[in-house]
Amino acid sequence: MSGFPLTLAAFIGVLGVLIVVHEFGHFLVARWCGVKVLRFSVGFGKPLWSRKLGRDGTEWVLALLPLGGYVKMLDEREGPVAPEERERAYNRKSVGKRSLIVAAGPFANFLFAFLLYWGIFSVGSEELLPILGNPAAGSPAAAAGVNNGDVVRKVDGETVDSWQDFRWLLLQKAVDQDTVELETVNDRQEIAYRKLSVAPVREQGWEGDGLERLGLTFYRPHIPAILGVVVSGGVADRAGLRSADEVVAIDGQPVANWQELVLKIRRSIDQTLILQIRRDGQLWQTEVRPEAANERGQTVGRIGVKVAESPGMQREIRAVVRYDPLQAGVRALNETWDKSVFSLVMLGKMLTGEVSWRNLSGPVTIADYAGQSARMGADYYLKFMALLSVSLGVLNLLPIPVLDGGHLLYHMLEVIKRGPLSERVMEIGQQIGLSILLALMAFAFFNDIHRLLSG
Repeated sequence: MSGFPLTLAAFIGVLGVLIVVHEFGHFLVARWCGVKVLRFSVGFGKPLWSRKLGRDGTEWVLALLPLGGYVKMLDEREGPVAPEERERAYNRKSVGKRSLIVAAGPFANFLFAFLLYWGIFSVGSEELLPILGNPAAGSPAAAAGVNNGDVVRKVDGETVDSWQDFRWLLLQKAVDQDTVELETVNDRQEIAYRKLSVAPVREQGWEGDGLERLGLTFYRPHIPAILGVVVSGGVADRAGLRSADEVVAIDGQPVANWQELVLKIRRSIDQTLILQIRRDGQLWQTEVRPEAANERGQTVGRIGVKVAESPGMQREIRAVVRYDPLQAGVRALNETWDKSVFSLVMLGKMLTGEVSWRNLSGPVTIADYAGQSARMGADYYLKFMALLSVSLGVLNLLPIPVLDGGHLLYHMLEVIKRGPLSERVMEIGQQIGLSILLALMAFAFFNDIHRLLSG
């Protein structure tokens, strides 16, 4: 499976799991507090499937619109309740129990994220090492003196184990710092300390790839454009190309390395290219016409050649990062906590204008990231699911009526007032909360469309 079908399946999968986790938190604690649950719904709108199960005849529903879910409990404010069941009504429970039921949904998301991280860190995952490539001219990384092949060991004194760690630490630092200190080591084991400006990402955030805006790219060894294997009967073979030929120019434009050669061929489907070749010290020309080929759902040009092995290709750029169960648990707890706090800080800075609202993502962007992570492998997909679970937990705790945090706010006011809030106050709160939520959703969807149109 590739392309749109994979993206759609990955999106539905991650959303479905997180909705079930969240609502199951409400369900379990409601049952524990003695509240009767009438319906457990994944999705909104018209039911596609439903079945009544259990002693209480709880209706389990799969509905048409999968962007959420709900647990409907017995409540005298929503309909008549038989006298013998009144003690099992939600509204009859103490403020403390009602608050536990409400908080259980977001807590379930945090717990789920923790368990996912713990499992990933315990089993181990293959990660890219934090090796830097050539920085773009005039970029902050170039100004800091970053060189191709530098390995990042620490960011502001915090140890970095992988490229993902490096990116996450920079993201955290960029929220309220203008510069960070990178401790790097080169292939001669020389340690250097480099001051990197991260201010450029403050306004535009990390939309797209903030690392690239800082001039930070992943290491690419210098691989000359020398052919290794030439596929028999392929485009290159028919054009007379042989193993050990070096491509020095395409259509009169010099080719500096293998990456440039591949990029040009990939972009030139069914276009005639004139290749200048060096063979045994002699230069000659030939024509090739790249054929279309499918690569991970994308159509690219191919001529049927593979790169010749070179010393730079032998460098290890990946490693399995694994921790013992105790270390994995501590790291999982820190990861869940850090991402929760970071989400709140980012929301706060959006409200104050310190961080661009363009960082807010909607369902289209989430679906895209779900598809990308699924293509990268199970561990990346599970990490994305954990991150989204944290975000869902934080979002639901915001003190906005219609969200769990809004209900907790009502309960707090009820304690202060020493009595339930009036129906009118709660109705006005619901209307305000719904308006805020719809505005946020509209803005997030606008950001999604903007990203699609701007590429």
